[in-house]
Amino acid sequence: MTVPLWAWFAVLGVILVMLAVDLVAHRKAHVIGVREAAVWSIVWVTLGVAFGVLVWSLWGAEFGQQYFAGYLIEKSLAVDNVFVWAIIFAAFAVPREYQHRVLFLGVLGALIFRGIFIAAGAALIENFSWILYVFAAFLIYTGWRMFRSRNDHVHPEKSKILKLFRRVVPMTDAYHGQRFLIRRAGIVVATPLLAVLVLVEITDIIFAVDSIPAIFAVTSEPFLVFTANAFAILGLRAMYFLLADLIHRFIYLKVGLAFVLIWVGIKMLLLDVLYIPTTISLAVVATIITVSIVASLRATRGQGRREVHTEAAGAFRIATPEELAAAEPVFRRRRRVSATGPRRGDSDV
Repeated sequence: MTVPLWAWFAVLGVILVMLAVDLVAHRKAHVIGVREAAVWSIVWVTLGVAFGVLVWSLWGAEFGQQYFAGYLIEKSLAVDNVFVWAIIFAAFAVPREYQHRVLFLGVLGALIFRGIFIAAGAALIENFSWILYVFAAFLIYTGWRMFRSRNDHVHPEKSKILKLFRRVVPMTDAYHGQRFLIRRAGIVVATPLLAVLVLVEITDIIFAVDSIPAIFAVTSEPFLVFTANAFAILGLRAMYFLLADLIHRFIYLKVGLAFVLIWVGIKMLLLDVLYIPTTISLAVVATIITVSIVASLRATRGQGRREVHTEAAGAFRIATPEELAAAEPVFRRRRRVSATGPRRGDSDV
């Protein structure tokens, strides 16, 4: 598959434009409802599918199927990531109107980290072909571990990363709007929102360790690996606001994801022994995910939406108007004083 340099820049341009549009559309903190999340989810999925159609028409059916197989795997694994985010937000009692800002930066970080992981993975495969067997064994092990721990729950309040963060970074117990850092009595301190962002980024990296080898099992083309990841990740924020209150209904999804990882691991393990067409691989992945979702919804029918409840990671609250007024900006410009006194326009922000 020959991909011209302009195609890479075009994709990056589309991603940056869509991120800018999303940022402008949500520049003011507000609670994102189900309807708004559904509309944005449709936009992101349409964009991802349209790009797959473009790949199919420009590079042929084989590469088009490889893209869709990778996109489906990444999108499916992303649902589990969404559920972890919901638990983190619940543990920190993050107000809903501030969650989009955290997820926006979280997704931006995820795109950067996955780009690095994809480049590293492609370089390893190019120079050490046997690394594919290591990836295969890792995927099978991860799938089995996911199946065994399908009923376990995430506990952000017990995270070692959180404990280290609190030990190293001074932190207030109050949310100051969408700020991550404030200056209080001349000292820069973090708000709980920064701790939440750190945990979100860490979970993104952990999930990338599973998902990147999985997508290399269906395509070895770096362009397809990156674009499938990018278009799947771009819709994560909207997916979160759409599905966060439905975690309790997807009871068999983790089982389905476990089987997907085991399947792609076996496919990669048999790469030099038995060629499995991309069409079959795509059909198997789609069938597993569909069955797990349908079975989950049937088993929990009649249950409505409800908020996630978990153990609190701390006694966090919203800052009072007095605290908001007393909080100083982190970055301040020094006032320039001349012989005649402060000049017009000097700032002491």
